[in-house]
Formats: sequence, C-alpha cells, structure tokens
Amino acid sequence: MEDLIVAFLRSGTPIVYVALAGVIAQRAGVWNLGLEGLMIVGACATIVTIRLTGSQPLALAVAVLLCCALSALLWFVVEILKANQIIAGLGITGLGLGGTALALTAIFGSEAAVNAPFGLPRIGPAFGAFGGLSVLVAVMPVLVFGTWLVLCRTRFGLRLSACGEHPFAARAIGVSPTLMRLWALLLGAPFCALAGAELAAGSLQMFSVNMTSGRGFMGFAAVIFGAGHPVGAALAAFFFAFAGALGIRAQLLYGDRVPSALLLALPYLATVAGLWLSAHLGRRSTASGPNELGRL
Repeated sequence: MEDLIVAFLRSGTPIVYVALAGVIAQRAGVWNLGLEGLMIVGACATIVTIRLTGSQPLALAVAVLLCCALSALLWFVVEILKANQIIAGLGITGLGLGGTALALTAIFGSEAAVNAPFGLPRIGPAFGAFGGLSVLVAVMPVLVFGTWLVLCRTRFGLRLSACGEHPFAARAIGVSPTLMRLWALLLGAPFCALAGAELAAGSLQMFSVNMTSGRGFMGFAAVIFGAGHPVGAALAAFFFAFAGALGIRAQLLYGDRVPSALLLALPYLATVAGLWLSAHLGRRSTASGPNELGRL
C-alpha cells in the first residue's frame, strides 16, 4: 500500500505543478497549451546543468530562467502579435520538444538519454518509505495553498481574474490586461520548471527526448476539470496520476492477462474522461465576477 502511495505522489506532483501554472494563466485569460513544452525544457535544463556543473541550485535557476524566457515569448506572440492562443501554445510545445532534442545533440553529440550523477534532495530516511521522495513533493501542498491564497484572497489575484473575465472593466479601473497576462505567464513559468525538475531529477536522475509523454497536456486538462481553481486543479491532477499509478500496479499484477498497452493508457483515458465529465456537467471557472470589481 505504501508503495502505491509513493508511486501516486511521485507521478502526481509534476502534473500538479504544471496544472498550477495553467491555472494562473487561465485566470488572466490565457489558455496555455505550451505547458508541455515548458515542462520538458525545465526537465532538460535541470539534468543537463547538473551533469555539466554539479550544482542543484544552479540547475533549478537555469530551468526557471529558460521557462520564463519561453513564457515571455508566448506572451509576445499572443498579446503583441495577436496570434491565436491555441496555435501559439502548441508552437511553444513544439519548440520545447524539438529544442531539447537539438540541445542534446549539440551538447552531447546524440539524442541518447542523459544521466545525472545525482538528483534533487530527498525528504530523508526518517520518513520511512516516503524518504526517497524529493523535497519538491514535500513543498507541493504549501505551494498549492500559496497559489490559492494569492489568486483568491489578494488584490493581485482579483485583478488577475478580472483581466481574464472582464478585461474592459479591468481597463476602466486602470488595470492593464496585457501587463497582467505577462505577470501570469511569468509567475507560472517557475511551476513548469519545477514540474520538469521533479519529473527528471526527482527520482529518475535522467533526461530523455519526449519524456514528458503528455503530462503537460494532462496539467492543462486538470485546469479545465478543476474549474480553474488551484485546489480543484491539484485534485484533478492527482486523479489522473492515480489512474497512472493504478495502471503500473495492474501491469505488475495482471500484465500477463491484460494487454500492457491498455494499462499504460489508463492515465490518458482518465484525462479524456475528465474532460468529458467537465463538459457534461457544465463546470466553469470560479474566477471573480463583476460584483467583486469594487474590491480591486
């Protein structure tokens, strides 16, 4: 049972982080389909920097800076060049997937997997079976609560929601939706970097091409399934992760009786089912309404 919970937390934490980035962007009115690309850039930057420098803090700093640069590029294309959000987001994803493969070839001479001598710090043996989890798993609930606090209980969060729901009203009170969207994307970038770092250096200590395997899109689906709320998105992300952990467990127990491809597809089937259920129930974002504009 403990092994299942550990696998559940390990697989769910990266999706939670990337879902938080999606929630922040969605609050500002940006549907960020570039989460997959940002996540894999964070994973690649973390492992490559650890491999080349041996520094964990520097690796995380490089991952955050690269994700911020890509987020700023997305903002520029969407807000300044007025490109379609969906196409621009998919372009960032393609840039991340292709760019990391190109980076491996340029640095190491091939697209083969890159191993790091060590990963992120662990919680420690004092926590028993959970001691092998990284510190990013331990701080994840704190960051979820902090994101909820900022988005739902601060003036900045209310202004961000107003820019997403009622941009003309936000302009009327002197708030620039364009600038707030830049802040939203830049604030979400570190979460994408942490998601990639946790995926690549949390337990595996390696990076391979396309290793995110759609987790960024799962995070985007969690934003929709969670109605644009930080806690709801985190719970939705863990729902998808639970399906994945269950699939791995079932593969170990019943792999000889059930096709392994079907078991490995469980998290993606759960994602599709979550999106269908969200649309069927007519759930929508809990962003602030016009009656709260006076609090801005």
